[in-house]
Amino acid sequence: MRSIKLAATVAVAAASLTLASAAASAAGRHARENPRHANGCRATLNVAPRLITAGESALAFGRLKCHGAGEEASQTVTLYEAPVGSLAYTVAGTSTTDAQGFYQVTASDLSVNSIFYVVAGATQSPLRSVKVAAQVTLAGPPEGVVPTDLRTGRHNRVTFSGTVSPADAGATVVLQRQNAVRGNEWHRIDLGVVNSVGGFSITHDFLAPGPANIRVVVRSGKRNVASPSNVLSYEISQAENPQLTINSSADPISYGQSATISGVLAGGADTTVRLLERSLMQTGFTQVAVAKTDGAGNYAFAPQTPTINTLYRVEGAGKSSAVLFEGVKYVLTANVSATTVQAGQSLTFSGTVTPGEEGHVVYLERANLGGTAFHVIEVGTVTAGSTYSIVHTFFNVGTSVVRIKIPGGPLNGTTNSPPFTITVTPAPSSALAPEAPGNSTQPPEGQL
Repeated sequence: MRSIKLAATVAVAAASLTLASAAASAAGRHARENPRHANGCRATLNVAPRLITAGESALAFGRLKCHGAGEEASQTVTLYEAPVGSLAYTVAGTSTTDAQGFYQVTASDLSVNSIFYVVAGATQSPLRSVKVAAQVTLAGPPEGVVPTDLRTGRHNRVTFSGTVSPADAGATVVLQRQNAVRGNEWHRIDLGVVNSVGGFSITHDFLAPGPANIRVVVRSGKRNVASPSNVLSYEISQAENPQLTINSSADPISYGQSATISGVLAGGADTTVRLLERSLMQTGFTQVAVAKTDGAGNYAFAPQTPTINTLYRVEGAGKSSAVLFEGVKYVLTANVSATTVQAGQSLTFSGTVTPGEEGHVVYLERANLGGTAFHVIEVGTVTAGSTYSIVHTFFNVGTSVVRIKIPGGPLNGTTNSPPFTITVTPAPSSALAPEAPGNSTQPPEGQL
């Protein structure tokens, strides 16, 4: 005999399901039931990519299989979609099966983490999910522009601002600085909050000279995954000593290039000055050049050709300059196996990195909608031979602008490749295969 307690529980659950179904129906939505097979048919479902950025699309595809010959052909397939945590599903699109029961449907303009399933007649597929990162843009001072390189100290505070779409008022914005030899470790340096219209602003003062790859990560809870912005790259030097200034003719430079270190020694006509250097991995400075000031105290050393990021300081007449950071960017080559590909097929992005650093991360990035910034769609690494190769499968029909980026670190600075325009053409539904593990990967979230 069923217990009274169990019967009451079942009755409450049934009533709740009835109310949920009625509410969904009243709103013109579909309340999902469990996966079901009917009339000897079952439906499979794949959705790819599994990770996208807000505003992008996902391709849903699969097959209706029936016992009866030809029953799966020309059947209407309806794709349902709901935000994670919701019980009410809306129609995301429809399609018709081909002669073998294959189908595909595009779910467009997704903005939050979503769950999908399809219905064909009385047959329903299992659930599949897609994670959606908010589209986060970050703006700050111009990158790589001299003499507007950034300086340490409160009087040289810098404001970073940006937008989050979809707007998520109250979400935490974490300002991060990359600090690892292989370009894959992010540390929190400041915090902000998304305002009511989806904007944010963070004012920060830098404490340590050196390379500064800056991004924000927005923590949006269940509606979106932790969402990184584009990365801004800077060179941070110490605040100037007006008694003995120090400047570079080019900062940053690319590997193999030279820069001239110059400045002014106040009241120091015809005085000997010394140039000292050290890497970020060293603790003490070493003298590398000597020069003499002119009648006005101006000096300039012979061009320097550092092979890694280098800190410079000038001494003379008992005075010491601030520490100048000279960034040395990687030299990057990039090629793609083709610029037109069928949906569900892969392209190979490959090239070289100089100087090579085995294990350093390399990003494949895609331009955000509007083309104002890029976001990472896959992560690769540099090999022992100073090469890299990233294989990526594209699913969404249309054009994408992508590029290769090697993020900087203590040894060398960030470099981007020229952009590639990739055209993705439709593919027969029967040719589509599930997305391979690791096809859509992101850098570590870092310290949040």
